[in-house]
Amino acid sequence: MEARLGENETPLAWLETDLDAKLRFSRGIVVLTTWRLLARTDGDAEWQSHALRPESRLTRRDHAGVGSLELFDDEGRLALWRYTLGQDGAAGCLIGRFARQKEILAAGAFPPGAEQAICPDGGQDEYPVCGGEALTPPSTWTLFRLWRFARPYRWRLFAGFLLSLATTAATLVPPYLTMPLMDEVLIPFQNGQPIDTGRTTLYLSGLLGAAALAWVLGWARTFLLALVSERIGRDLRTATYEHLLKLSQEYFGGKRTGDLMARIGSETDRINLFISLHFLDFAADVLMIAMTTVILVSINPWLALVTLLPLPLIVFLIHGVREKLRTGFERADRVWAEVTNVLADTIPGIRVVKAFAQERREAARFRAANQRNLEVNDRVNKIWSLFGPTVTLLTETGLLIIWAFGIWQIARRDISVGVLTAFLAYIGRFYTRLDSMSRIVSVTQKAAAGAKRIFDVLDHVSSVPEAANPVHLARVEGRIELRDVGFRYGTRRVARGISLTIEPGEMVGLVGHSGSGKSTLVNLICRFHDVSEGAILIDGVDIRALPVAEYRKNIGLVLQEPFLFFGTIAENIAYGKPDASREEIVAAARAARAHEFILRLPHGYDSLVGERGQALSGGECQRISIARALLIDPKILILDEATSSVDTATEKEIQKALDNLVRGRTTIAIAHRLSTLREASRLVVLERGRVAEVGRHDALMARKGHYYRLYQAQARNAGEENGSEPESVADMESVENMENTENRH
Repeated sequence: MEARLGENETPLAWLETDLDAKLRFSRGIVVLTTWRLLARTDGDAEWQSHALRPESRLTRRDHAGVGSLELFDDEGRLALWRYTLGQDGAAGCLIGRFARQKEILAAGAFPPGAEQAICPDGGQDEYPVCGGEALTPPSTWTLFRLWRFARPYRWRLFAGFLLSLATTAATLVPPYLTMPLMDEVLIPFQNGQPIDTGRTTLYLSGLLGAAALAWVLGWARTFLLALVSERIGRDLRTATYEHLLKLSQEYFGGKRTGDLMARIGSETDRINLFISLHFLDFAADVLMIAMTTVILVSINPWLALVTLLPLPLIVFLIHGVREKLRTGFERADRVWAEVTNVLADTIPGIRVVKAFAQERREAARFRAANQRNLEVNDRVNKIWSLFGPTVTLLTETGLLIIWAFGIWQIARRDISVGVLTAFLAYIGRFYTRLDSMSRIVSVTQKAAAGAKRIFDVLDHVSSVPEAANPVHLARVEGRIELRDVGFRYGTRRVARGISLTIEPGEMVGLVGHSGSGKSTLVNLICRFHDVSEGAILIDGVDIRALPVAEYRKNIGLVLQEPFLFFGTIAENIAYGKPDASREEIVAAARAARAHEFILRLPHGYDSLVGERGQALSGGECQRISIARALLIDPKILILDEATSSVDTATEKEIQKALDNLVRGRTTIAIAHRLSTLREASRLVVLERGRVAEVGRHDALMARKGHYYRLYQAQARNAGEENGSEPESVADMESVENMENTENRH
């Protein structure tokens, strides 16, 4: 590539592609330079070159583990590159750098060092988009959005503010009392006068009373704010989690579990800490500084002016370091999410890790993420470690100036020793609060970064919205109608022009090659996604007009890979109907042919299944899943490859359970083995997102179309697995009929 670069042309970012146009593994590279994109794939004779123009657009999308990078201009798409999702971070980096370079070219100038800012070697710090998603820098103003959660507790917060005000006032009393104590008691005593016991007792009592009052008020304020902050944190976590549950599957497809867990957990804890310890402390600090300033000016304006000299420098320092701290803490949050992601990936998949002896690899992944976290935090700490001592140095310098100016004024008889003592006491509190305010900067920026990450979730709008004026069906019969249905993943069309009517109680089988649109159609019927074109109707009503949760309660879903939650078997069976009685749970298990193996477990229905059902076999998990679907008594049943990943004996048991499950229900079944769908009322053959054929098994075989070729290919594969190839499809059917007869016997 270097041989292709022109004078002063520098590579800025790149993406290593690993798929060709036919989705076969093939090496390639896309490079962004200072004024164009260069690209080449194995087998290409020449490099592709695309100049950066104002109308150029670079976009990315992903589907089913395949990412696409597309270059457009006003006339259409210029280029397309494909890659596996392992390269998605580099693709995001390339897009972010592409947009920035367009801005640089449009401005007609290059900032210093821009040509050397090669994104993959640290772009996650320089350009947040390199982390995989476009991010806007967190702003302190984001914290004001927390008011929606603080508003229910506004009177408690107001009470906390009043307590802070009273505490601040109480702490200002002792320095004021030290002034007459010095001038009227101690200095006269040094000059030979007797101590006025009554006056001394009065001043000391005032000091003790002020200290005790400040303690009581401080305790009440801290306790009240701790209660409020915990409740705000609870509401924030609950709102975020409930909003997550409302989002469509599309959102979760692009997110990491560990990152979402970190947002709901550690970020809300950070905001709690800010509200309970620092938010009103900051307000109290401001009040303390303002009130102290008024008192100092009232005592001696010139000494007060000298006292406040370091204040502008400290304010300037705080303003200068705030932005660096805010962006630094936001980077630290993202890197910590990477550490959490490794844990969230590895712990649930520990069986796979151990099965493939990849402990060292996963330890290396964690070590690398942890090292990255250390490096990012080290950069923030370099700034923060310099900031704190600098503020302390300025405050100590301020005290030195006060001592010098105060001694000079005492020598001139302008002030008394008591006045200087009071000033020093007040200024000690003044600078302590000023130092506290400066340290709150880091906490505030951490809270702002956390609030921003939480509101990124709360601001996301589901692609499957609730109806504005929902229609409620009194009773669902189960008639499903698809009217010219089409669907797109991004710009890729995966279903088009599908029209189909399924009558109540009818069983329809969906067949077709991988990628033909079977699972997409099921997801659309379940309304995990909304159709891009056409409509899906249930009993004559568009499903988009129905409340999502109310509609899905009528659907029973049995997946190829059943998911069980950590808990007892009874809890997993009753997941869709938590108030089910033990008799209902047992009846569902009997119908799913799971009752016998459940009773053989140590604690029967109260046996723990382990996380993701690790304590049970695949067939046992599947039968628990079938029992879970049976218990809710759905009018619509969807079977997605329910028997494809189990052995023959287990498949027979599951098939018997499914026979009980489908009875009297509208059923849509996807099966790996076509022979398991021969009892279906109709078979729908899908080909490239379209309906190719519809009919019963015998009619489709006689037609010798798509279904016939699909069945014939499967027959050949079955023959090869058995060591001999059937001479014809009829022979294959004869073998299957014999197997079915044996199964019945």
